Amino acid sequence: MIYYQSKLVASPDLVSLRAKVEAALKEEGFGILTEIDLQATMKKKLDKDYPPFLILGACNPVFADKVLTAEPHVSTLLPCNVTLRSLGGDQYEVTIMDPAAAMSVVQNPAIESLASEVRAKLMGMLERL
Repeated sequence: MIYYQSKLVASPDLVSLRAKVEAALKEEGFGILTEIDLQATMKKKLDKDYPPFLILGACNPVFADKVLTAEPHVSTLLPCNVTLRSLGGDQYEVTIMDPAAAMSVVQNPAIESLASEVRAKLMGMLERL
């Protein structure tokens, strides 16, 4: 099972792309809970150079509430990660985790249908870019 979906996007910079991604996520009912600047973290911790690379922790509170109600330990799989990674020039890859694949380990039918709905929303975000 593929655990992610991605799309190549042209953008003048990471800041502009992030704004587009956040707007598209908002249209699907998501907000950003966390951010990891992988480029800065790897430079600071390992003195290793990475291209611009962000990991955004996206959350749709309505769906989060539903899955946590059905299975409290599913919190270990939240939030949904969305990555923005420079491929050089004006090319970026936007990648989403596939909630249906991630949640399949829970083996709870109630979670499976919700994860499929969240997947559709995240795919909708990718399509908007």
